[in-house]
Amino acid sequence: MTGVGVRRTGNDLLADLDWTVELDERWVVLGPNGAGKTTLLRLAAAELHPTSGTVDLLGDRIGKVNIFELRPRIGFTSAAIAQRVPGEERVLDVVVSAGYAVVGRWREEYDSLDTDRARELLTALGIPHLADRTFGTLSEGERKRTLIARSLMTDPEMLLLDEPAAGLDLGGREDLVARLSELALDPEAPAMVLVTHHVEEIPPGFTHALLLRDGRAVASGLVDDVVTSDNLSKTFDQDLLLERSGDRFFARRR
Repeated sequence: MTGVGVRRTGNDLLADLDWTVELDERWVVLGPNGAGKTTLLRLAAAELHPTSGTVDLLGDRIGKVNIFELRPRIGFTSAAIAQRVPGEERVLDVVVSAGYAVVGRWREEYDSLDTDRARELLTALGIPHLADRTFGTLSEGERKRTLIARSLMTDPEMLLLDEPAAGLDLGGREDLVARLSELALDPEAPAMVLVTHHVEEIPPGFTHALLLRDGRAVASGLVDDVVTSDNLSKTFDQDLLLERSGDRFFARRR
């Protein structure tokens, strides 16, 4: 993203943003409500065009490429996608239907290779036993893991996760952070971008961080350089103290 801005009804959702994600990087995007995090991810998912500046995704420029050919190369999960999944949809079908970039299986035909891969992804996320359950019967944590499995179904070149731990209890959050850490540490995994409000949700193995406030970058770079008490205080407009325990971050008000 170069000089990117997104403006709606006279308000800047993003402004003057320069940001580059390389293929082997794992980024966390932190910021308060209204900072522009979801807008940023929608740009990265080819769901939105910038008002100003340029966005280049996987070698193609938004506005000069067929986004319907580009989107299957990007894995994206968000609360908005979860709301579109029919409650009666079988979990295995939620995952396998990503191959056609649709939500809700209809008349598509899938071969055994597709269903085998979907089951492998459910196993990797720790929920193979849910394959024949319906999406509407799942807990919040189970839904989040199902949608992450779906986002990986097409073997994407970039994985975008919009607040995957939102709404989870402590156990669910810690389980998800551990599984995302395993994925981040896998050298074969795609480039990853994780949006969150909380430093406690940064999985070990994430390499870079972007801090946003009011649609603008506060700091960007290596996670150890960017996620600091001073930068967090500026980002959240609070006097915050950052602490570390092993590979995990924790923050509190002074």
